[in-house]
Amino acid sequence: MIQYICMDEKKNYQKLEKWAYELEFSLFGAADIRSIKEEFNLSQRVKDKFDRALSLGKRLLDSVIDDIIDHPTPLYFHHYRQVNYFLDRAAFQLASRIQDQGYQALPIAASQTIDWENQQGHVSHKKIGELAGLGWIGRHNLLVNPKMGSRFRLVSVLTDIPLPPDEPLGFGCGECRECLDSCPARAIGEKLQDFDHRGCFEKLKEFKKIRYVGQYICGVCVKACSGPLNKV
Repeated sequence: MIQYICMDEKKNYQKLEKWAYELEFSLFGAADIRSIKEEFNLSQRVKDKFDRALSLGKRLLDSVIDDIIDHPTPLYFHHYRQVNYFLDRAAFQLASRIQDQGYQALPIAASQTIDWENQQGHVSHKKIGELAGLGWIGRHNLLVNPKMGSRFRLVSVLTDIPLPPDEPLGFGCGECRECLDSCPARAIGEKLQDFDHRGCFEKLKEFKKIRYVGQYICGVCVKACSGPLNKV
């Protein structure tokens, strides 16, 4: 039975935030996606429905990440899959709760590449996360959270429930360049624009073949980026 619909945007935000943490997400934010939704690899019918997105993150386990040296490990591969499973399942549950409130919601898979040549999924989770105020895109082309660095993974839920969007953060890497020194592909430069997507992907293909992980993952710069607040 559909519950009473509250039109107060702030109350909607508070309710969804509460639900997200009940579902054991580590990060929650709301984004106004009107400026980026035409970039989504989704039908126009879907794009036209939604002006908001929830960005939701789950922190990775330090015990797994700290074991990485210069290549992905079987432990990281298993952890990566388990976290993606958690994200997809919890995002579905949150979307179902939104639908029960009389609104529409569409969970987008945490890790589903539909364009391998350009390494793209249905949406850019990191761009949604950036708009939702969860962090900024660092030199290594990943979202950086002030507390967690890049040691988390993201999932997104598109929705039409009225919500106040969070404010994006400014670039916060400062003088930190640990990701540059750690990158086994030497794909990271001083500026985000210098990031070598092709060089990174070629190294991922190499790891997939010789490191017994069976997937295009690395994790080295994830380990290097532990968060600026942890360096104080």
